Amino acid sequence: MHERSARLLRGLAILAFAVLSITVATYAFAYLYREHSPYNRFAAQFAVSGLDVPAHFFGAGLALLLTPLQLSAAVRRLAPRLHRVSGWLTASGILVAALAALSMSRHTQGGAASGAPLAVLALAWLFCMGKGIRRIVAGDVAGHRRWMCRTAALTFAAVTLRLILGAGIALHLPPLSVYVFATWACWPLNLAVCELLLRQRSARPHPSAIALATHS
Repeated sequence: MHERSARLLRGLAILAFAVLSITVATYAFAYLYREHSPYNRFAAQFAVSGLDVPAHFFGAGLALLLTPLQLSAAVRRLAPRLHRVSGWLTASGILVAALAALSMSRHTQGGAASGAPLAVLALAWLFCMGKGIRRIVAGDVAGHRRWMCRTAALTFAAVTLRLILGAGIALHLPPLSVYVFATWACWPLNLAVCELLLRQRSARPHPSAIALATHS
């Protein structure tokens, strides 16, 4: 019964991850074509920023859209070629989005208070992605998966940031203060959860070890 409940919760968590990723990715693509109120200071800041904003929204949207596909064990097992092609597309999106984010971090709402954590996020995003690519090139599949899980956690920071902003709106908190807090909280929180899941997975006995212990 406990195992069945754990599987159900895991399935719901995977579904929520996929739905939220696709929803925010769709929002990112749609944002490029929306009409924005001149009284929206966030949109106004983006409007004068330059090409880094559409580049970031498109690259991050692409990476976020493909991340659930990349994390799917079924896709890795049944369609490895699709996994590889999707992986390179995801990496390309992250490269574009992270470089654009470094540019955007110089003139964000909240100044250095929000720009600094976003710049660190962009650098960490590139670092984790680079480590993941290096591991798979070296033939270290397990290491590749660990680093790409961290990369996925940083990609999902776009979702966590918007969830925090939504909570701030619901609680009628000052928008700018919530935004600055969200930029500091969204990616460390995701990395912490990712590391916890990775530790749990590494601590779980391998099926072959269970079978050996059963028959010994």
